[in-house]
Amino acid sequence: MPPHLSADRPAAQPPGRGSVDALITQTRRLKGDVDAVRQDTQSDGADPRERWQRALCDLALHQLNDLDEHLAQLRDGPPAAAPKPSATPADPAVPPAPRRGSLLSRVGSAEWNLLTDEASWSGELFEILGRDPATPPLTLDELPSLVLDDDRRQLTAMVTDCLIDAKPIDGEFRIVRPDGEVRTVHMMGEPVLDTDGSTASMWAVLRDVSELRRSQRTVSETRDSLQRHRHHAQSEHRLAVELQEAVLPPWRGSLRLPHQGPKTLDLAAHRLPSSTSTLIGGDWYDALELTDGATLLSVGDLTGHGVAVASGMATLLGAVRGMAMAGTQPGQLMSWLNQLLDATVQPALGSAVCCRYLPETRMLTWAQAGHPAPLLFRDGTGRRLSAPDGVLLGATSGAVYAQAEETLEVGDLLLLHTDGLVPGHSGADSANRLLDLAPRFGGAHSAQDCVRLVVEEFGESEREDNACVLVARVTS
Repeated sequence: MPPHLSADRPAAQPPGRGSVDALITQTRRLKGDVDAVRQDTQSDGADPRERWQRALCDLALHQLNDLDEHLAQLRDGPPAAAPKPSATPADPAVPPAPRRGSLLSRVGSAEWNLLTDEASWSGELFEILGRDPATPPLTLDELPSLVLDDDRRQLTAMVTDCLIDAKPIDGEFRIVRPDGEVRTVHMMGEPVLDTDGSTASMWAVLRDVSELRRSQRTVSETRDSLQRHRHHAQSEHRLAVELQEAVLPPWRGSLRLPHQGPKTLDLAAHRLPSSTSTLIGGDWYDALELTDGATLLSVGDLTGHGVAVASGMATLLGAVRGMAMAGTQPGQLMSWLNQLLDATVQPALGSAVCCRYLPETRMLTWAQAGHPAPLLFRDGTGRRLSAPDGVLLGATSGAVYAQAEETLEVGDLLLLHTDGLVPGHSGADSANRLLDLAPRFGGAHSAQDCVRLVVEEFGESEREDNACVLVARVTS
């Protein structure tokens, strides 16, 4: 028979061994780099982003392992065809030939001669398909018997297009090995034409891509999981923001109380968001005119982030307002808040400062629950108020909260804040940084100007949590 011609191009010359060795070296170096990145992404699997990153690294390693094996085959030359089946049983004393490379990354080859109806398979193809090398290779008519029913039509169409229309084969199908294992095989091939243009045979290379496809599915699943996680986080953030905006005071800028009669307090407040988290915390600030003419001032913080914490904060703030309107004094109010938090289904901790200001006497009565004490600024200097006893809300049942009193003067400025207002500082250190603003507060014309000074000083710094600041200035 005259020599066969490729359907679309002559046979290419094999590359030089040195150039292939260089590619193998580069591939193995890249494998090491990717594996190092993979090790860095190891975690407990709780973070969807980390699971997706690790799946991508696994997929890249599978592909690089395949590339390494394929380049090695290219360097070593085409494999020898499988031996013809022997008429006599194989000698059991002769051990089987060692496997060359991994089943998952080796490539098998085959050629089907249409004129003689003979098939020739490489040893790797027998191994990939789970066939005994001592048995004859399957013909094109017999090959579909290995394929899953759902994929048989696809294989038949690819082979038909190749033999009749001289189209190259490039597709995948699933086969069932004799041990019952289902594997995914990628097949690439071309018809070989005789000198008269008719199809004389068909050759193909087949590769087991089961692990590669499994890695790709994992990447897809983890990507979908990450997208769902992001969507859930965005929805939760939006809901928490809406809930917080619904319960916090609606006023912006300065507020003067009381609404009727001479104005005795100039008020302003601001909430500073975290720069490291998109989740809403449980911080609040509040100013409320009470029925007896007094004014309620409060700030607080419920530990945690998210919708549940924002909901808990709304519950606490509603309780504070309700009890204050009923005339409850700050110390007793804190005790009942503690009982409320202690009785919730999900345990939580919170801190708060609650102040009751009576304008007729300028008397400030206040209590605190594990919270930074208010800062009082007068005549260009500032100091921390001496805090009465009080533990964190929800820390212990039956806690008793003491009260303290402070007589204010016209021009005094009272600053209430939640922890974290001064990034990187807490406790006395944070208070001292705020007290350093006393000279600048002395030159401010309103409570809003004082809040603006605080935001300009500390608002641009990286902060790990949300924070609130409330300023009350005595005007008469």
